[in-house]
Amino acid sequence: MTTVIKYVVALSLCLFVSNISAQEQQQNETKKDSVNAFKAMKIENLENQKTEIEAQEREFLKAELEVINAKLDAKKITADEAEILKKAAAKKRAANIADRLAIIDKKIELVKRNPYNENLEDDDASYVGFVTRRNEGSRIGISIKSGKKTPPKYDIRTGNKLLFAIGFNNAIGDGQGLDDSPYKLGGSGFVELGWVWETRLLKESNFARLNYGFSFQWNKLDIKNNQFFVENGDQTTLQTFPTNVRSAKFRVTNLVLPVHLEFGPSTKREYSNRVRYFEDGKFKIGLGGYGGVRLGSMQKLVYEDADGDRVKDKQKRNFNASNFVYGLSGYIGIGDWALYAKYDLNPLFKDQAFDQNNISLGLRWDLD
Repeated sequence: MTTVIKYVVALSLCLFVSNISAQEQQQNETKKDSVNAFKAMKIENLENQKTEIEAQEREFLKAELEVINAKLDAKKITADEAEILKKAAAKKRAANIADRLAIIDKKIELVKRNPYNENLEDDDASYVGFVTRRNEGSRIGISIKSGKKTPPKYDIRTGNKLLFAIGFNNAIGDGQGLDDSPYKLGGSGFVELGWVWETRLLKESNFARLNYGFSFQWNKLDIKNNQFFVENGDQTTLQTFPTNVRSAKFRVTNLVLPVHLEFGPSTKREYSNRVRYFEDGKFKIGLGGYGGVRLGSMQKLVYEDADGDRVKDKQKRNFNASNFVYGLSGYIGIGDWALYAKYDLNPLFKDQAFDQNNISLGLRWDLD
């Protein structure tokens, strides 16, 4: 019996040791596969960098040739001088490609000899690789680095800016002035927010620019004399509120496409590889208009009911407001800011016996 027990114990120990050995072998194989996968990924990434280097150097050469051609067009250098400069630039870029590709080949050899990323990349490299930490062994992680450089464009004809405007708003009809308007001057206002592009119209001058884009307009009217809007079929009229109304406001939201022809001086600065125009602190004037659609309209009433409770009533409907919006606008200012005015040629409400047109005056900022 004792002999049988010994055999059972010995067999159990053999099975346990065999299982441990199999697990260690499997772990080693997994670690080996991870290392091989990392090395293959790293080598593939370095091979891809070769193509990126060639494309990058071609872009730099193209930018240098643009500068040389611009100097030639401006008669700052002769045709012979331009040809010499072009050959020198091409020779330099060819040498750069050869040297940079040789560096990549050396890095590939380093990766083949070493199992882990040893942070041998330079500042211009882009890679995705594994991360290792000392005293913690190796662990799988992702390291992303992007140092790709692109040459600056020699001349930028089109830029973009954020448009923001705010100010007073009202609506008047034919033969009517602001004093006769049924809307409060202080409580009525507008806000405009959008994005615009600015394109230089002349090749060598930034005096004339085309300013265009899209913007959202919020035009608000603060109704006075205890009145509010009532929609009766195709007609929308102002009527006296049954009780004392604390506040009666009407708001129209539009999406428009503004277009302005802008004039004004600017500062031209020439660098070794680019030319730029700056309008900071310079006088400007813009004349144009806008067209778009109405997105919504709402009337907000604040009043006390018969029980003395305060009631806020928001009425969202079309109120027969014009669906299509178009008008004239202009601004005059210095640098980023300007005095801004706009006037809707479309009536505020369609099919009305008495047309009203929205008019706004405020400040405008074009922030680049």
